[in-house]
Amino acid sequence: MAKDPAANPALLSGGNPQIAKGDGDAPVQAYIAAMPGWKSDVGRRLDALIAGAVPGVRKAVKWNSPFYGVEGQGWFLSFHCFTKSIKVAFFHGASLRPLPPGESKQKNVRYLDIHEDDPLDDVQLADWVKQASQWPGERP
Repeated sequence: MAKDPAANPALLSGGNPQIAKGDGDAPVQAYIAAMPGWKSDVGRRLDALIAGAVPGVRKAVKWNSPFYGVEGQGWFLSFHCFTKSIKVAFFHGASLRPLPPGESKQKNVRYLDIHEDDPLDDVQLADWVKQASQWPGERP
């Protein structure tokens, strides 16, 4: 019997799960389940926080990363696994207050890098997510 590659996806550079593009919660949950080590727990926490902050949030996996958006408005947030961190990208992060700490070469994008032992400020993160969902999203 052949192994189902979706049941045990390959990990790309930095431990990022290789998940086929797809819309909806299922591919996002497959990505989160495949995140290595401590990152899977943080991925579940991020997903729950985003879904709680933006009822009816649209989800998809694109370019081996979960994307979150508002139907008809595009994508406002994504995250990606790296070797020692998870990088949360706010596509209109330069408009958020206070600014997320990570700068980008793209003037509107801001990042939040999460490392294994970093405390997460759920209240601040939920506020950023709510703010981000109000801006017109990206249409990749």
